[in-house]
Amino acid sequence: MSTSGAQAAAFFREVAQHRTVWWVRDDQGSPAPLLSTGERAFPYWSSESRARRAAQIWGAQFRPVSMALETWRTKELPDLAKDNFRVGINWSGQRLTGWDFTPDEVVNRLAHALGEPPFDSPA
Repeated sequence: MSTSGAQAAAFFREVAQHRTVWWVRDDQGSPAPLLSTGERAFPYWSSESRARRAAQIWGAQFRPVSMALETWRTKELPDLAKDNFRVGINWSGQRLTGWDFTPDEVVNRLAHALGEPPFDSPA
């Protein structure tokens, strides 16, 4: 498994266990990098320490922030889907790279990690 694959697997496992999602922000908001596809991704991490490392890479003004899993799942992911964002998962390394998914893909992978039935996206 690639490093990005291992980071993604760890994300879903850790989020299911701790029921918390992390991201980084400053007083102006959160980074949402442009992907090579031209889409934007909103990155999240499965632990405070992972988000703290990302914040340090992006700059001293950034700080890790947490959100309850259910809030993320029921409010944030649908908003990201509406705005055509992808979801970055446990990006790591000096360039903060890793896998990104559509919000629906995240919901399905999260359901699997939580032992729930798969999510069916509307047709």
